[in-house]
Amino acid sequence: MMFDREHMQSQRIHSRTHHKHQGKQQDSKALFTDVAVALAGVHEVLLTGPGMARDEFSLWCKSHSVLVAGAIADSIPSDHPSDAQVVALARKYFKKLDQMGLDPALV
Repeated sequence: MMFDREHMQSQRIHSRTHHKHQGKQQDSKALFTDVAVALAGVHEVLLTGPGMARDEFSLWCKSHSVLVAGAIADSIPSDHPSDAQVVALARKYFKKLDQMGLDPALV
């Protein structure tokens, strides 16, 4: 899900490929590529979700999408959050950083 500070309307990122066999390496690469393309040009990325998926995406970005890897502000575990829970988590996270006067890209 993507949103910015001014517009809390979400935009879901959907892969153009069909991931019929989730968990296979080639499926993850196709999904990660689609997500990285959708995230091109963003300033801050907060990863959330199950641990393995977050970690795999973060590692994949370091070798395949350095700009997205550099935009990853943090990675917070969660177990299949709803859209509203993701928005609340991001608001809380970035509000805390704003209050501390920190730039997530530098943390």
